[in-house]
Amino acid sequence: PQFSRHPTTTSDRGLVFHEKVLYLKALKVNPNKAFRLNPTLRSSPLSTLKSVTRSLSSLGIPRAAMGRILDMLPVLLTCDPYLQFYPLLDFLLHEVPILYPDVHLSILRSPRLLVCSVNNQLRPTLCFLRELGFSGPHSLTCQTTLLLVSNVEDTLLPKIEFLKGLGFTHEEVANMVVRSPGLLTFSVEKNLGPKVEFFLREMNGDVAELKRFPQYFSFSLERRIKPRFGMLRRVGVSMNLEDMLKVSDGGFNARLVDSTSRFFR
Repeated sequence: PQFSRHPTTTSDRGLVFHEKVLYLKALKVNPNKAFRLNPTLRSSPLSTLKSVTRSLSSLGIPRAAMGRILDMLPVLLTCDPYLQFYPLLDFLLHEVPILYPDVHLSILRSPRLLVCSVNNQLRPTLCFLRELGFSGPHSLTCQTTLLLVSNVEDTLLPKIEFLKGLGFTHEEVANMVVRSPGLLTFSVEKNLGPKVEFFLREMNGDVAELKRFPQYFSFSLERRIKPRFGMLRRVGVSMNLEDMLKVSDGGFNARLVDSTSRFFR
């Protein structure tokens, strides 16, 4: 009887550790990074990892994407799915609301949803966005739920105040961001500011046109805005922002040729 149960030996623990490493590698998760950022992972049983991956799979997350998410957020590897995932699922389904077949699209677009507190982060941001105009026909979708991970005070309000600083009213800014939600994902310092400066100083633009075409901010300053404006300036042709930016390179060149030929008729 005294030999019927064996204490866990160093070799046993080494075997379990090796199994976890192999499991992580199979998921395409970097084991070194995972153990460094989530020390609890070393003492957690392999069953915990498998429970997490099963739960993500039940949410519709494909295995290839699952590895990317867990590598990005290794804290999830040892979480309790019932406490971490299912409150989020309930929130997305019943409060946002998102259709169940689209829940995985919300998560794939913004994996940080999985680590955000519903009470402290997601619900307050949802209330703020609804007051801003994201309701009714403009309600959040699986493409725009990524806005929910943004902190209201530190992330969303500074962008709104920046746009209001250009001379827009709060209502005008609200209409702009509802029409082009990506505005709320852009950095003021790296995106909004430089694009406004180029538009006003180099293009001599009118801020009213930004209100009509807020999608201007979604185009690359270096790869699209500057090159196309430079071509227009060289041939002495002007276009509104939508005509200048929204079409493909081929469509823009065709418009440029047509405008130039009409100028010389």
